[in-house]
Amino acid sequence: KMENKQKHLEFFQNLIERMSNHSFQLKSWAVTVAAAILALTLKEVHNTTLIVSFIPVIMFWILDAFYLYKERLYRSLYEKIRILNESEIDFDMNTDQFLGRKNRWISSMFSKTLVIFYFSLVTSMIIIIILF
Repeated sequence: KMENKQKHLEFFQNLIERMSNHSFQLKSWAVTVAAAILALTLKEVHNTTLIVSFIPVIMFWILDAFYLYKERLYRSLYEKIRILNESEIDFDMNTDQFLGRKNRWISSMFSKTLVIFYFSLVTSMIIIIILF
């Protein structure tokens, strides 16, 4: 009788893994795009161009935070389902019940991992701009 619960939990594990992979891909794209933009803007340095070069990095940060936010919600739902009896599981995917302090988009945006990564990326960009 635990087959339905196990399949349901596997579904959430796959969903969480996909979101984690998307987050990793966003970070690699952010570094690639930042490097490409810097390479292009350093040829002809204009204040406007330099400011615009930070926009894609900020957009990647926002999107990455969204994936982390959704991942946290689904992890919370996974934990709830994990401890329920199979007869109590309704197979609902709604995560609204887990919205709160930790599970907010803005909290995800300023999580330690994202702040360290994107702050480092932006700081590196500023240092490269100053040096060149």
